[in-house]
Amino acid sequence: MSEPKMAANAPIPIEVEAGQSYFWCSCGQSANQPFCDGSHKGSEFTPQKWTAEEDGKKFFCACKKTGKQPFCDGSHAKL
Repeated sequence: MSEPKMAANAPIPIEVEAGQSYFWCSCGQSANQPFCDGSHKGSEFTPQKWTAEEDGKKFFCACKKTGKQPFCDGSHAKL
């Protein structure tokens, strides 16, 4: 399996809305980080759908190394 491209070395804070679905970019190629823009087409990567249960701020992973997709788990600090 290919390694995803690191989009950034820090999480991306996003204000999410309850009931809204978000599609996290897993390949790192999207120009719309941390969300998918279809740049993965033709690769083995697929976006990960996540639906917010409540309004609030979430920290989405941008290094693409997290073990808690789509959220940051601090993995960028070890790169």
